[in-house]
Amino acid sequence: MGGIVALGSVFGKTDGSGKTAPRAVLTVILVALSLAPLFSGLARADNQNSPMRIIYFEAGPYNDYLKNLLALAKGLKELELIEDANAPAPEGEESRETWAWLSKNAGGEKLVFLEDGFYSGDWDNDQLPGLKEEILGRIEKGEVDLVLAMGTVAGQLMATDEHGAFVMSVTATDPVAAGISKTPESSGLKHVHVQVETGKIERQLSMFHNAFGFKTLGVPFDSTPEGRATMGAPTIVKVAADKGFKINSCQAELEISDREKSYQNLLDCLDRLSLESDAIYLTVSNAMDEDRMGPILAPMIAKKLPTFSQKGPSETKLGVLMSLAEDDFVSSGRFEAQVISELLSGNLPGEINQIYMPPLTMALNFKMATLIGWNPPFETLATVDELFTDMGAGQ
Repeated sequence: MGGIVALGSVFGKTDGSGKTAPRAVLTVILVALSLAPLFSGLARADNQNSPMRIIYFEAGPYNDYLKNLLALAKGLKELELIEDANAPAPEGEESRETWAWLSKNAGGEKLVFLEDGFYSGDWDNDQLPGLKEEILGRIEKGEVDLVLAMGTVAGQLMATDEHGAFVMSVTATDPVAAGISKTPESSGLKHVHVQVETGKIERQLSMFHNAFGFKTLGVPFDSTPEGRATMGAPTIVKVAADKGFKINSCQAELEISDREKSYQNLLDCLDRLSLESDAIYLTVSNAMDEDRMGPILAPMIAKKLPTFSQKGPSETKLGVLMSLAEDDFVSSGRFEAQVISELLSGNLPGEINQIYMPPLTMALNFKMATLIGWNPPFETLATVDELFTDMGAGQ
């Protein structure tokens, strides 16, 4: 705002002939040039003739990000915004290969997935500031129109007023609590759109509590404010207060680049929590190694404790008792594809609906139910959309 005030005062100066002084003209030009990068993304609303150039940013590889990217491609194909959505679905969590394929093969004249536009911090917090600066530099040069910010951390880094490129924040666990969006309905910034699945954590914990009526819920939390925001800690605590149960938390380094250390930290937490809790809520974290779910679940099986996956059915398939079911991100991909369609039509991100409401059904692992001695009542089984009868790999 200081620059704008100075600009206004300059306009008031003349050279005595009623014309703006040359120095004032120069100042106007310099200020306008300095502000131009800030509005480079917002200019898309008035410049729909060139393809929208997209980059991808994540704090580190995560299977949900890959699934979202694949679903987004299919949604874009359904809307005829790209020509080919048959991108590979590589094993593991890496989205890089899929992005490279899209940059070469998506086709169409409206979108460009920049070949050099894939940014991953590999879950190394020391890398993230440098990656952010590189992205901001490219935005300032006018090379980027839209940033796909995958996950909470990427959303926090890019959903700011430091630039004017369009931003779509996707798959953040609790974007309002994490400060990515001002409210569920509005990010608070015209160039930022945030996918907000309202009440997801509330629905998860209500479903879990209704089934078991636990008095103490064990929850592993990351030891950093950023990590706790990723897990939706404020919402978890609020739901507990509303429902009248206690949170038994264990705080440890779970969102670090050293996967082995984060995994061991999680095991230590679950060993303790299983001794002092009636049920366990397994939060999203880098420590949840799906290849080693057996050791992760062993303490709860030994104590006959029910478990709920914050992440979803991919963990329920491997042995976690319950989660909200999903449609393999198909509806999420269509939702985000529609947002991009509206951007191409000239709407600003902040003007587009943010509220995403997925289907509400349950995923249940019947094998785990047997192991902990729980016989699901009929009313619970009636809400099950995905039923798994074994413990999968990693046992």
